[in-house]
Amino acid sequence: MTGLVEVTTTHGGSLETAPPRPTSIPFVDLGAQQREIDAEVQAGLRRVFDTTAFIGGPDVEAFEKEYASYLEVSSCVGVGNGTDALELALRAAGVEPGGEVILPANTFIATAEAVSRIGAVPVLVDVDPQYLLIDPEAALAAMTERTQAVMPVHLYGQTAFVERIRPEAERAGVVIIEDAAQAQGAFRHGRMAGSLGLAAGTSFYPGKNLGAAGDAGAVVTNDPELAARVRVLGEHGSPSKYRHSTVGMNSRLDTVQAVVLRAKLARLDRWNEGRRAAAARYAELLRPLADSGDVWLPTAAHGNHHVWHLYTVQLENRDAVLEALRAAGIGAGVHYPVPVHLTGAYEHLGLTRGAFPVTEAAADRLLSLPIFPHITAEQQERVVTALDQAIGRSRSTSVATP
Repeated sequence: MTGLVEVTTTHGGSLETAPPRPTSIPFVDLGAQQREIDAEVQAGLRRVFDTTAFIGGPDVEAFEKEYASYLEVSSCVGVGNGTDALELALRAAGVEPGGEVILPANTFIATAEAVSRIGAVPVLVDVDPQYLLIDPEAALAAMTERTQAVMPVHLYGQTAFVERIRPEAERAGVVIIEDAAQAQGAFRHGRMAGSLGLAAGTSFYPGKNLGAAGDAGAVVTNDPELAARVRVLGEHGSPSKYRHSTVGMNSRLDTVQAVVLRAKLARLDRWNEGRRAAAARYAELLRPLADSGDVWLPTAAHGNHHVWHLYTVQLENRDAVLEALRAAGIGAGVHYPVPVHLTGAYEHLGLTRGAFPVTEAAADRLLSLPIFPHITAEQQERVVTALDQAIGRSRSTSVATP
């Protein structure tokens, strides 16, 4: 593993890189994925450059059809990134400025940002303590006559409990727009994440289970009229060249990214099984630390096919442990250290610490361990050994500190 760079991905933010260490284990090994698809991608890129189909073209159309088929939905519209996907889905669904959109406090800021960008009001709720997914009861309790949408986030690789929100939301005329950025290939009770609401926005940021070679995203839906509205909005509000029926934006799936995504989509189920095998191996390796109470392990909810975008444990002295892991060359990360309501961007909501105790406690305790389709058993053993040692050192330091 000499020369690999420690990489930490966020829900939709930038990749954080640290200087390479001689024996580092990366948070995600994008190079292994690229090597596997290199010949196919190079052939696709030659095709794009030979035909000069740089905007739209056959590869974008083919990917949209293939991804829609994979999710068992009727329509997929490729866009520039995952944040745009959420914004466009909300706009196409008719969410208006001033309307309220309910979403979990435990998410990357892009979920709330998409709401704010259309002038709507994000209404944050807490998550359940076991899976850290949006609490259905809290979401329903937050609904008012001003609520226009609920945005469940399929976090860490498993699907939120949409079926416990949908009936009452539908009776109230409230739409469900899924944030499916971390759950490509996940499903709940046989239905794919991204097919459970009116529409879903997803991100193909490089570190995702289905990641591009840059920014990319998509809106998926079973409503052809909504899909058509998304496409118009993403093309400068233009249903045809130089005709603009509404104020839109420029957000289209790049053709080069479509080439990469087509190659990766063909391997997604196999790569997800690699993640699932790695998660099972972690659970076995970490069992002694869990039995001793040093580490809380993540689990999949009943009915969920978890695809382990992230493997998140909880523990005390998280920051000290994280520092020790990184010093040992282990590419661990934190998702997310500051809840949305405690960021400067959302201090205007007037929510202080204590507003969402489950989210806040998780933010202080969560640690994401390296996981990716090509991770080896030997790498995972080294991660767990380093984690055990780091926990021991942090415990000793805590005891020694008066």
